[in-house]
Amino acid sequence: MVYLDRILKGCASAGIDGRLVEIPGDDPAGQEAALVAALHDLNADPSVAGIIVQMPLPHGVRLRPVVEAIDPAKDIDGIHPMNAGLLRLGWDGFVPATAHAALEMLRHSGTTIRGAEAVVIGRSPVVGMPAAFMLTREDATVTVCHSRTRDLASHVQRADIVVVAAGRPGLVTGEMLKPGAVVIDVGINVVDGRIVGDVDFESASRVAGAITPVPGGVGPLTNALLLAHLVRAAQKQAGDPATA
Repeated sequence: MVYLDRILKGCASAGIDGRLVEIPGDDPAGQEAALVAALHDLNADPSVAGIIVQMPLPHGVRLRPVVEAIDPAKDIDGIHPMNAGLLRLGWDGFVPATAHAALEMLRHSGTTIRGAEAVVIGRSPVVGMPAAFMLTREDATVTVCHSRTRDLASHVQRADIVVVAAGRPGLVTGEMLKPGAVVIDVGINVVDGRIVGDVDFESASRVAGAITPVPGGVGPLTNALLLAHLVRAAQKQAGDPATA
């Protein structure tokens, strides 16, 4: 809800009409049907240029029917199979905003991506895997690690770039990092009432060449890029030849 509130405030500050569509009820089958129906209505509404579905879905609501119900042209967070496939092929489409934010931070900080050893920790379809595909497209050599990876530290210690999106606070520590490595912490965890990332910032910041804070790092840029995706979607739907 904090994330959603920030998105809506960002819309308002940019002059965009953003609104929350809530699906009532507590029966998973009924909620799923209502959510799919709401998405079809939004797809057909010419005043709606972009749609995002907040995750995770309630227990029992299947992800696939919901994702497939989104119009790919309005899928500004890049979760529809068509947009996911375009990313995998290296073609233009909408990409998940969080993964996009991680890449833009690397680009604008002057980090050398081409030829770099990159480790992505986390294989979710909305952050980890898209980030890995985008790094590969930028000519990095990418290793994807996850909960079943043996000896995580040995992989991280070789990496010039580390993107962490595992949902485990303090998973990556300074002693695991290669000196000078660039660390993008995508994790959001609540520990003792505080929001922290997946990286132990105190120890990692003494070793890393650059590191994103949590909060205040990837999150704000994710929201800004989501609005940029929305503007591009609106332009394409309006027939702007520059976005064709």
